[in-house]
Amino acid sequence: MKKTALLIAALLSVGTLAQAQADTLSDIKSSGKMTVGIDPTFPPYEYTDDKGEITGYSVAIMQSFAKDLGVKLEFQKTAFSGILPGLISGAFNAEGSTLNVTAERAKKVLFTVPYSKTVNGVLVREDEAKALSGKPLSPESLSGLRGAVKTASVPEQLLKGFNSELKKAGKKPITIISVDSLDQTVSTLMTKRADFVYDDISVLAPVAKKYAGKVAQVGEVGPSQWMAWATRKEDSSLNKAISDHILAMQKSGQLTQLQQQYLGTTFTVPASDFIPQE
Repeated sequence: MKKTALLIAALLSVGTLAQAQADTLSDIKSSGKMTVGIDPTFPPYEYTDDKGEITGYSVAIMQSFAKDLGVKLEFQKTAFSGILPGLISGAFNAEGSTLNVTAERAKKVLFTVPYSKTVNGVLVREDEAKALSGKPLSPESLSGLRGAVKTASVPEQLLKGFNSELKKAGKKPITIISVDSLDQTVSTLMTKRADFVYDDISVLAPVAKKYAGKVAQVGEVGPSQWMAWATRKEDSSLNKAISDHILAMQKSGQLTQLQQQYLGTTFTVPASDFIPQE
């Protein structure tokens, strides 16, 4: 009798899970709207413009998905620290803040295919570009040079890590010049107090465009991470719908256009094998 009860409970559990997998996408379609939790303070991905409207690269992709689905998109502003807890608790249908894809987060949520990546690049004065361009960059490429970074940033920590590698290899370290803002890193470069600026490629691309002919981005160096959205583990149908839409946008060229518009650079996003191993 006890075994029968357990079997019934297990079957009910499987049925509930199967139903849950279809619920969110079905609910969105039937209600005609999709509520998305978002922290619009991360340009150029998601931010609030001068008119008070939420915009950005990732926002444009989500708007495209909602339009294709034939539903209204409603943003629910949420502090970034509350995005994943809010998603998991069901406070909104989906989350719309750009997340770095990590093995730790993948234990809690289901990532869509990526739509961007974060990787740091090197910006130099135009007249110095030839010395570093045309070959893959590495910490050794920067040995003995002066690099400008924002204080307490990931790029600063990475340069410190490079110096540990260079020390072990018996090579000259990078002189790290830490300042408070991006504008100050660029100023440090332009006044020749630094040989290069080290920051995310999506941050450097607009700078290279603004100062075309004076500075140039010469390559990437250091680890990279894919960036994506996440859905609840049980929302596989919604996750697949979003992922398929991102890949369709890439195939049609729409994703490339948005990358050029908002990020100033382009890349191909993977359809699988993008979650790092622990």
